[in-house]
Amino acid sequence: MKKLLIFLFLFLTLALSGEGGKMVIKSPDFKEGGPIPKMFSCEGEDYSPKLEWENVPEGTKSFALICDDPDAPMGTWVHWVIYNIPKEFRSLERNLPKIPKLDKGILQGKNSWPKTGYNGPCPPPGKAHRYFFKLYALDAILTLKENATKEELLNAMKGHIIAEAQTMGTYKR
Repeated sequence: MKKLLIFLFLFLTLALSGEGGKMVIKSPDFKEGGPIPKMFSCEGEDYSPKLEWENVPEGTKSFALICDDPDAPMGTWVHWVIYNIPKEFRSLERNLPKIPKLDKGILQGKNSWPKTGYNGPCPPPGKAHRYFFKLYALDAILTLKENATKEELLNAMKGHIIAEAQTMGTYKR
């Protein structure tokens, strides 16, 4: 009986504190902190990886996602800007088209090349680079037009971010 009471106390403490309910993003295409397969890079098909998320907070009206490489020699390199992802979505499919407007009102921005949509890892030869996929749950649908930059998206999201999650993969040439 004592063990049951301790279990119930711990369960209720976690449930009421919100622990265990934090928004999480992951990819079935690579493990957290592990290598990103070649097909998602400039050396392969340059497909965007599939991404999945859970534990979305109440009040979410849309999602935005930024993928960047802070290890690039010229400063952080942006690989993907995508926003106005509908609140009911819990994933992005693999190999999304590299066009400004997708179905359901999803918009894609310019990356650092500058091209629309996802362009994968393409580091110079040498040490592995880290690629962060950062998901934002927003309390608004943004009024940005398509082809926004990372900076424009970050400015538009100010005051609207209710949760964040990230996953990271590496790539080396």
